[in-house]
Amino acid sequence: MIDLHAHILPGLDDGPPSVEDAIAMARVASAAGTRAIATTAHIDNRFGLSPADLAAARDALAARLADEGIGIELLAGGEIAPARLADLDDETLRGLTLGGGPYVLLECPLSPGDSGLDLMVADLQRRGFGVLLGHPERSPALIRDLGRLAALTSRGALAQVTTGSLAGAFGQTVQRAATAMLEQGLVHVLASDAHDAVRRSPDLRAGHALDDAQLAWMTAEAPAAIVAGRPLPERPPLPRRRGFRLTRRRA
Repeated sequence: MIDLHAHILPGLDDGPPSVEDAIAMARVASAAGTRAIATTAHIDNRFGLSPADLAAARDALAARLADEGIGIELLAGGEIAPARLADLDDETLRGLTLGGGPYVLLECPLSPGDSGLDLMVADLQRRGFGVLLGHPERSPALIRDLGRLAALTSRGALAQVTTGSLAGAFGQTVQRAATAMLEQGLVHVLASDAHDAVRRSPDLRAGHALDDAQLAWMTAEAPAAIVAGRPLPERPPLPRRRGFRLTRRRA
């Protein structure tokens, strides 16, 4: 499996505070079958990180994982906050793409207002970047209007849902939204958004009832294509709907 959203670099953001904590996360991920993790520290105004900061921390952690005999590859990446996007030129964004491929991970806003996400996605695509939307199931604007996410994916954006959301870790509203997005075929990647080894774990198998085909597509096949810049493979049959409805935007 390939985890395209994880905060595993130590001492940079709200992820693990120490190298030992990061190693503990890597052990959990490796035991669960993950072979590669995108090191998507927060690229926002709070932490003020740059691609160089992430690269240095990634190299140092990779060396420690090798010393510990933990066979996990650390990939480039970064979770780009909407408020920081306007400050990032193309060269900086290229230093934050997932695994060095064409896609960036754009955080869906957690505030209830309209952040102009549609315009941001269109601008990134115009600049030649693919867009993977981070945790849309936790974004109030997209929860209220799943048709907005449908419109974004119809224009080429991809969506990443967090394992914990499906397991109910963020509450029933988020869990229902995540399930509805899955049932409507709006989700392309399942990632951990891990911050530690236990509470927000990097185990991509934990706490959900996805069948083997769906799990493999969203944690291995689709992520590998995203990193390589290839078209996504054909999606396996969607899970049976359980009464959730896709709301549509008003004209």
